[in-house]
Amino acid sequence: MISPIAIQVGPLPIYWYGIIMTAAFILATALAYRLALASDIDPEHILNLLILIIPAAIIGARLYYVFFNWTDYSNNPLEIFAIRHGGLAIHGGLLGGFIAGFYYVRKHKLDFWKMADLLAPCLILGQAIGRWGNFINQEAFGGPVPRQFISKFPDFIQKQMFIGGQYHHPTFLYESLWNLLVFIILIVSLKREKFQGQVFLYYLAFYSAGRFFIEGLRTDSLMLGPVRVAQLVSLILVAVAFVLYEIKRKKVSEHKII
Repeated sequence: MISPIAIQVGPLPIYWYGIIMTAAFILATALAYRLALASDIDPEHILNLLILIIPAAIIGARLYYVFFNWTDYSNNPLEIFAIRHGGLAIHGGLLGGFIAGFYYVRKHKLDFWKMADLLAPCLILGQAIGRWGNFINQEAFGGPVPRQFISKFPDFIQKQMFIGGQYHHPTFLYESLWNLLVFIILIVSLKREKFQGQVFLYYLAFYSAGRFFIEGLRTDSLMLGPVRVAQLVSLILVAVAFVLYEIKRKKVSEHKII
């Protein structure tokens, strides 16, 4: 088993989770800056926007997670602030980041869809990297699997997925690989998009579709009664992305006809 603590600086433990999440944010920011330089978007807006979005996304992700796990925190409210222990919900992060980003874009009179298209690949790249923080913390894993199944994975994954006396689906890995595939699709689509918003809507649809199926394998899903919250939200996002895509596609077609 890999220790969740990377290094110990005196009495202060530095957790792998924090290191991995920080790396994800740095790489996503660097990519966003580079994409902005290659477009007509002022890269300073990207930096200012991310300075606002990143903390908003972290707060949103944590509050979302705590809300659906309130019984675990009601008797120890200070644990709410212990993000280094894990417990960030991506859909809460998306909501927090969207609110902050929308506020900034409206305030500076920027094109929302153009900014969303540019940031979508950066976001999914950060998500792909961030899932490895779950791996270190032994969270976001799936149901039990036989030794024969897990033996197909690298040894370090096998050992880390041996939890509670049995092996488990490395669903963190499934989602990380899926996110990397979506990242490639989005990067390619940036150069071929037919209308603004297309890349962002691809992100919502493809990520959510993958998350829906992977979530069905997990054992730690946030629940709303008998329903897995992430699956419900994923279905909603796929539907929203599809409707908006069709609306935008038809507008482009009508414009060409005229």
